[in-house]
Amino acid sequence: MRDMFKRLITAAPLAMLGALVWVEQALAAEGRSQPWQIGLQPAYSPVMERVHEFNNMLLWIQFLIVALVLGILAYIIVRFNEKANPVASKTAHNTLLEIVWTAIPIIILVIIAIPSIKLLYYADKAQDPEMTIKVVGHQWYWSYIYPDHGEFEFDSVLIPDDELEEGQPRLLVVDNRVVLPVDTTVQVLISSDDVIHNWAVPSLGLKLDATPGRTNETWVKINEEGTYYGMCSELCGVNHGYMPIQIEAVSKERFAEWVKEAQEEFAADSRPTVDVAETAGADRR
Repeated sequence: MRDMFKRLITAAPLAMLGALVWVEQALAAEGRSQPWQIGLQPAYSPVMERVHEFNNMLLWIQFLIVALVLGILAYIIVRFNEKANPVASKTAHNTLLEIVWTAIPIIILVIIAIPSIKLLYYADKAQDPEMTIKVVGHQWYWSYIYPDHGEFEFDSVLIPDDELEEGQPRLLVVDNRVVLPVDTTVQVLISSDDVIHNWAVPSLGLKLDATPGRTNETWVKINEEGTYYGMCSELCGVNHGYMPIQIEAVSKERFAEWVKEAQEEFAADSRPTVDVAETAGADRR
């Protein structure tokens, strides 16, 4: 009985860890944050994988700095309290100490700056992109153009709460989602026709301003099929919180089929006009 109890105690933490990993993987399939989630969203692109690595490195640096400062404080409290030092030292300067506490922060900043700059350059532009998609921000919805597949274009508008189907997340589902193939380097060109918006999908490492009169560039390569959610991350007006982003990553074969369907559905002469007032809704004002 005692041996069984010991085995249960030993196995329980491993079982809990396995359950947590399984739950995290199951929840992460939707590519969005979950209730009670701690940390960044799981990575589904090379850029986001590097963001995770950089974030983990920063956490270790922060931990070591906090531990060092707490250790120094504890040493000072014990070594230089009134009982241990009834006669306080009158030392005013220490050249070596001043050099050390100036040089160490500089070294830490250099250690942080090098991978940070590398990550910024890595996420900046696509190397040999296989396709391009254009993103245009409006108050308050997104438009998407596929220039490599016939220049078809469509608007992506939030689905109101009263039209949501069971299981669809509120404020994240749209009528026309972006469809992209997996394992494909996609160049993303982002602009706006009114104010500054921001096209952000956390699980894919995407976050870039949509600026009027300017085209900003980024890229994405999605590792797994699934649905990924994001939102406008720039305060762009009264309905800023009602312009979500929904990306569906599919196989290359399924993407080719979808392109044929989209070319017919979103032909230039049949493209619907978005009624901004109707989309926003009086209750959101």
